[in-house]
Amino acid sequence: MMFRYLSQPSGSQSDPQIHLTINDREIRVPAGTSVWAAMAQAGDTVTRLSPVTEQERSAYCAMGVCFECLVEIDGMPNRQACLTQVCEGMSVKRQEITQTSDAFADVSGNNAVQYQEGQ
Repeated sequence: MMFRYLSQPSGSQSDPQIHLTINDREIRVPAGTSVWAAMAQAGDTVTRLSPVTEQERSAYCAMGVCFECLVEIDGMPNRQACLTQVCEGMSVKRQEITQTSDAFADVSGNNAVQYQEGQ
């Protein structure tokens, strides 16, 4: 079988629900959902900007091969949305690292990445 669910959906209202934030919007999805599926459910399918052209990108293969679904998760860039399961309280943001921006780590231990426009 080429594709499989991360968990078997039962459609029951009693299924455990995960609360997370996608681009500053709070949503709720069933436990076991991939970040990409949660983004699609929320109607927010732009995962990143192309580093060169700055055009919007989105998941292509949705199985971890193409790397088009790179997002920032809890402050860490370059995470594959299609291979990452949602976690309670997770924060997902569209990744905006381009040739005109620089990413640098927050060395204070907060596990965050900041971006600034290049010169």
